[in-house]
Amino acid sequence: MKYSSAALLSLACFTQTAYGFAPSSRHHVTHKSNGNSNALQESPNDIDNGPPYSGPAYKPLLDSISSPADMKRLDVKQLNQLAHELRWEVLENVSKTGGHLSSSLGVVEMTVALHYVFDMPEDDIVWDVSHQCYPHKILTGRRDRFPTLRQAGGISGFCKRKESEYDSFGAGHSTTSISAVQGMSIAKSMLNKRRNNCIAVIGDGAITGGMAYEAMNSAGYLKNRMIVILNDNGQVSLPTGTQSAGGTRPASQLSTYTSKLLVSNEFQSVRDVLKNINQLLPSEALQDVNKRIDEYARGIISGGTLFEELGFYYVGPVDGHDMENMVGILETLRDSDSNKPVLLHVKTEKGHGYPPAMAAADKMHGVGKFDIATGVQYKPKTKPVAPSLTSIFANALIEEAKEDPTVVAITAAMPGGTGLDIFGRRFPKRTFDVGIAEQHAVTMAAGMACEGLKPFCCIYSTFLQRGYDSVVHDIAVQNLPVRIIMDRAGLVGNDGPTHHGCYDLAYLGCIPQLIIMAPSDELELKNMIRTVRNYDDGPTCLRYPRGSGYGVEKLKGLFGYSDEEINATEPTVLPMGKGRIVRKSARDAKDRANRVCILSLGTRLHESLVAANDIEATDSDVAVTVADARFMKPLDIDLIRELASENSVMVTIEEGSIGGFGDHVLHFLTLDGLMDDGNLKFRPMVLPDQYFEAATQFEQYDLAGLNASHIKGTVLRLAQKIQVPVPQES
Repeated sequence: MKYSSAALLSLACFTQTAYGFAPSSRHHVTHKSNGNSNALQESPNDIDNGPPYSGPAYKPLLDSISSPADMKRLDVKQLNQLAHELRWEVLENVSKTGGHLSSSLGVVEMTVALHYVFDMPEDDIVWDVSHQCYPHKILTGRRDRFPTLRQAGGISGFCKRKESEYDSFGAGHSTTSISAVQGMSIAKSMLNKRRNNCIAVIGDGAITGGMAYEAMNSAGYLKNRMIVILNDNGQVSLPTGTQSAGGTRPASQLSTYTSKLLVSNEFQSVRDVLKNINQLLPSEALQDVNKRIDEYARGIISGGTLFEELGFYYVGPVDGHDMENMVGILETLRDSDSNKPVLLHVKTEKGHGYPPAMAAADKMHGVGKFDIATGVQYKPKTKPVAPSLTSIFANALIEEAKEDPTVVAITAAMPGGTGLDIFGRRFPKRTFDVGIAEQHAVTMAAGMACEGLKPFCCIYSTFLQRGYDSVVHDIAVQNLPVRIIMDRAGLVGNDGPTHHGCYDLAYLGCIPQLIIMAPSDELELKNMIRTVRNYDDGPTCLRYPRGSGYGVEKLKGLFGYSDEEINATEPTVLPMGKGRIVRKSARDAKDRANRVCILSLGTRLHESLVAANDIEATDSDVAVTVADARFMKPLDIDLIRELASENSVMVTIEEGSIGGFGDHVLHFLTLDGLMDDGNLKFRPMVLPDQYFEAATQFEQYDLAGLNASHIKGTVLRLAQKIQVPVPQES
């Protein structure tokens, strides 16, 4: 069933009154001409009058869409109304769940146009990073599940092949789409599939990654049929505009280059004229001459396009919010018989259609729950007792930089996530944002260290995986004093498996000459920042999780810190490779069988101390010692020998996968013969060999078996204080 323009206009006006904000013209729908389109769009006044903001009470077109095939019966005017309804569907859901908001708002029209023109799942559309995939998911049969977004048992915030046949390729990290689409195109050609439409949608942030150019270089050389849509929204880093050595502009010279293309209005018109002339010339020789004229003219106007030098046919720039134009261009590219790869340069606005997102410094990129009428995010019901570890790191690094002018900081397009936006405001000329280029960031840090700077290379644990070879080849082999700072170590919560920092202890622990440490709390974090700043004899790695500090009350009551330690004005330089005993049992357990120890690395120390208290409250005979290893490399072998000789049970715990801290401890215990007499039982508690989907961090650690109750159960079983039933064969 198709709806007339008049019916849609009436419906839009009705939905406005249904929300109780009439007679404001803020959200009425009107005919708007943009040169070649009379599509139904929001009036320019829609975003000028301020809050409260509201969407349609009813969404008849969206209600009629259960799969992209249902869109084929709509006309362009209806596609615009569908986009309007879809945008508010995203807003209404994300306001209740949190998630990546503005990236999805910016591609609503593009998503509608893509699904209207192409036939998924036979055609492939790959969303780079895929945090902008919410409109895509709603249109592909997952609308009813959207209230479960990024929750335990719910749908992912990223594309996942196992979630839907419409998710052609999974993602979460950036700059993979062009390579994936090239592989799909090659496979379809070799398998003689009837259709070969493969589309990569990549943003101007993701295209700063080197892998994008490796893929384009290959695709241009092999001449694979594919379409790369460059979604250019001027948001390279998170947030863009952070003060750094490059100023406040986007952290990418490519972004500057594409911006020049965007403002070259003559470019599009001249190209259209030359194209028309070329079609009129009958001779192939004349067509070839005209092609050279075309290239020459484009070179004069735009300076030539980098993408064409890589073998792509460049189309654009075009307005990504102009539905009629987008549909027409995509249909033309779809129907082309050419096998030459195409780059379609699309200009969009991140957060488009929602004024609070459009006005925010970060465009409301990643949000918690918020008031849709104002865009104001809700504050937690309980106020954090301490700042985030990220902000604690950033402010501690500022203090180090005040004392030492050689301290510099590097981020790979994540100044907000790593705290370097805070550092950059204080030391802009000593803050370096290299874009989404982790490998480059690591090797650049190595070069800085060669010349006497003290680089802090700040990268999420999961993203450091992309720079692994540089850590080995450029830092460790040369023993250069680079400080590698890994935020988001361990399980991270609702972003799910692509963002967990599970593997760094395993993949870094096997590299010679690396020092690896993990703070148990905010005071230890400050101490470790001071420690790595003062260490110039080789590379250091410091990992810490997503989350907040514990605050004074818990630091004193549970961790046992004194007022003097908590209120210290200067951090302490820690002895390298030395741990500490945090809790020594007050019980005098004569029988070694009743003495047990928990050796923790990182912030599982909190759960270990809670477990120790519960164990002693449960069993009057057991004496529990809790130690903080601080370092995985080098291990504190004296501490381990002491714990092994005094206790009958040793349990290690960490926020990492198999192959990390526990394995290093076990390796030492066996080589040192500390288990040969059979008097020591050992168990490593690590993340199990599986991926953890979106949930809260507590839920994920509960599922992993690494919370206090699991530690307690493990210790009591080993001490033979509780029996574990063994399943009997039936």
